[in-house]
Amino acid sequence: MNDMTNIGLEPRPTEMFVIDGKRYLRDAKFNLVPIEAIKPADLLMDETVRKITRFARDLSAQIARFKGHTFEDVNGLQALIAQEYGAKVGGKKGNITLTTFDGCEKVQVQVADLLEFGPELQAAKALIDECLSEWSADSRVELRALVNRVFSVDKEGQINRSELFMLLRVEIADERWTKAMQAIRDSIRVIGSRTYVRFYERDAADGPWRAISIDLAAV
Repeated sequence: MNDMTNIGLEPRPTEMFVIDGKRYLRDAKFNLVPIEAIKPADLLMDETVRKITRFARDLSAQIARFKGHTFEDVNGLQALIAQEYGAKVGGKKGNITLTTFDGCEKVQVQVADLLEFGPELQAAKALIDECLSEWSADSRVELRALVNRVFSVDKEGQINRSELFMLLRVEIADERWTKAMQAIRDSIRVIGSRTYVRFYERDAADGPWRAISIDLAAV
């Protein structure tokens, strides 16, 4: 008979069910399983995961509050300066960089457009393929590689956007290429925006910046 007391654990009250004095946990199929019928290792895993996710939820909520307060503080500063000097602080898209008086800490707010691509992109791809098929196989090797990277979709079925904008900077004296680049530009639709805030510090005003990371994978 396996009892939770044998491994020094007690389940969270909100996750344990007591029926007629007997304790149960719910399994993945929503069945109530008696505590003594559950392996000690499974009970230990259950408790460990619940403990970690409780901290994760608390931390997520704290970060959300921090993000909200950060934007409130930045917007408040912009409003005060605008009221004082009658001038807007920041770029036309909302980008802004704020630094401390000693130049050793800064906060950057960046607004990035959310893009999607219309059917013109397929027309551009056809024109590009037509150009590449006529050019000799040994010519423009780097360009061919760039085109392949652009139109190689990721797991979400999205094209490589950064490579796409690199492709738009390539100038070739071919009418089909020019039309293809215009088709790409015409395919771009701005469907919204997303605001990012980043934090940096350095030891001296002429030193390199270090990001203050709140990304779990980068800490």
